[in-house]
Amino acid sequence: MKILDRYILITYLKTFLSVFIILMLIFVLQTIWLYIKELAGKDLDMVVVVKFLVYFMPKLIPLVIPLTILLSSIMVFGSFAENYEFAAMKSTGISLQRAMSGLSIFIAILGFTTFMFSNNVIPWAEYNSLNLRKNIAKLKPEMLLAAGQFNEVGDYNIKFENKTGKEGDYSLNNVVIHIKGQDKNKNTRLIKSKTGKFKSKETSKVLKLILFDGNYYNDLFRKSFKERSKSPFVKSKFDTYTINIDLSQINNNVDIDDKSTTDRYNMLNLSELNYTIDSLIEKRSNEHETLSKSMYLRANISKLKNITTPSIKLKATSKNTINLETDSIYNGEILDLFKTKQKTQLLDLALRNVTSTKQILETKRAGQKEFKKNYNKHIISFHEKFALGFACVILFFVGAPLGALIRKGGIGLPMVIAILLFLTYHFIGIFATNSAKSGDFNPILASWFSTLVMFPLGVFLTKRATADKGLFEVGNILEPLKKIFNIKPKDGISYKFLHAYKNEELINVIKNFDSLGHHEDSRYEAIKILNSRGIEINELRDSGITINKTFNTSKTISFNYKAHSKFAIVLYNIGIVLLLLFFVFKNNKLPSLQSASIQLSIVSLFLYIVYYLKSVINLTRFYKHINKKEKYPNIIILILGIPLYMLVFPFLNVKINEDLKQNCLDCLK
Repeated sequence: MKILDRYILITYLKTFLSVFIILMLIFVLQTIWLYIKELAGKDLDMVVVVKFLVYFMPKLIPLVIPLTILLSSIMVFGSFAENYEFAAMKSTGISLQRAMSGLSIFIAILGFTTFMFSNNVIPWAEYNSLNLRKNIAKLKPEMLLAAGQFNEVGDYNIKFENKTGKEGDYSLNNVVIHIKGQDKNKNTRLIKSKTGKFKSKETSKVLKLILFDGNYYNDLFRKSFKERSKSPFVKSKFDTYTINIDLSQINNNVDIDDKSTTDRYNMLNLSELNYTIDSLIEKRSNEHETLSKSMYLRANISKLKNITTPSIKLKATSKNTINLETDSIYNGEILDLFKTKQKTQLLDLALRNVTSTKQILETKRAGQKEFKKNYNKHIISFHEKFALGFACVILFFVGAPLGALIRKGGIGLPMVIAILLFLTYHFIGIFATNSAKSGDFNPILASWFSTLVMFPLGVFLTKRATADKGLFEVGNILEPLKKIFNIKPKDGISYKFLHAYKNEELINVIKNFDSLGHHEDSRYEAIKILNSRGIEINELRDSGITINKTFNTSKTISFNYKAHSKFAIVLYNIGIVLLLLFFVFKNNKLPSLQSASIQLSIVSLFLYIVYYLKSVINLTRFYKHINKKEKYPNIIILILGIPLYMLVFPFLNVKINEDLKQNCLDCLK
């Protein structure tokens, strides 16, 4: 290892370790604050608390490591640039890429280590932390009961609006309690009360819940359907009702080291995830096959297959039995063969069959939705392990050149920039994964999405830092805007005076601009004024002005481009407005207007695409004709122009006007 590489690596490692320790402490404190309700008042010894923190620390690595790499890279390379160390390196012929090369090897090794850590250590931590939390929650459950949600305590599911007071004497408002039945599944009893109170002592094995001013509901199940409809439940009213919840089975027999939960997706490594995903796919395939067979049998299609004649005669032999007899003559409606009462019975039977089938499909659809969510979670967990390692490398190539560009080390500005970039990276990942879990986004792409977003930024920053350019060139943004809004610089030349000239004087300006003391651009402005007065290019040639005939073609192509681009912008605006109106009509439940607006919007946007493509073809012809292909607009801008034409349209217009003007001046002799 060369001295320079060793120096950069040691400097980076010092900063990296310092930032890592500080960030880890911050996130650990945030974890304690987040789970303080689960730990406080549980009489836990220090060993359990330490276990809790040890199990949670590995889960912080996906947050801490990327932020540490980003912040350390900005700080170290910003400090090098601020102290002119990069200037000294460049003076000896060492580029930024050469300075980063040694450190890149370390980051690649760190990325691979992070991948191995996420594949082996983080699943172990998830497995232990979840089981430990479940076991801790069984100790003193009244401490953990949260307002606004159902809390399971033994056979009771308790929900209340808010909780006030101190340990051992909590007051509750708007209490709802579901009590499990003997089969531990059905909630056959329900209690509702306006207020309630927990009464318990530290040494007591019973949790006393006193309810005030409420009702007790108990479902009754009869053998006959008719009896069930007559007595659906029993209701009783109470002023005070006391429930004693036995905590002996909850508090005293809790094994803190119990690890019975093993089936969560975030507890599995790559091989286990791969096996589970294959099992889920096979399970889904079997369920689909079972459902299809069930629907096939319910439809009685197998019986209909036995009927081979083109027409059927149905003969009612009894109330509920129908015989099928072949008849090659009858071709009318089948229902016409039956009496009114039999028709009613048949239609009622068909309706009930369709309704029950629909209910089965609705139930299966809900189950499939949950299955898909679980399947997507496994896919995301599988790919996130790879994405985390690559994210370390990508964020290094974002942070290192960014530090060299901002030329600022230390904690201040680099910290702000690093946090903003990391929050962008982190929240993009959260939104993508949440969408993927619900099935709205591809789960594989969601795992890589934030890394893919950062990748082009890393390439852009590395190129600019290597070329020793600034972070942004404001002139490249402001100049086109000034031309769009026709803002003249303070020292700019105005050609308004040419409008007062007569045609002969304008022709003289074109011929003798230099001797008259005018700028070369005045020739083009004079031609524009003459064209507006009805004097075309051919007439100017007759007046003694030498202008290449290729300019006529250039002007025609640019005119076609402007015509097509104007059509495109009009159609684009109409399509977008109609699309917005579609959502307005949809929210206001106006189906006829909704249908008309979406159809017209689709037609407008389709025509917009046609005219947009025509304008792009005209652009290609124009730059090919003037032999300036290098000035052709960037392909990325043209692609972005499809959804964002309102923004791209003005810039393209300014560009083609400038290039047409230069072509005109080149054609003048």
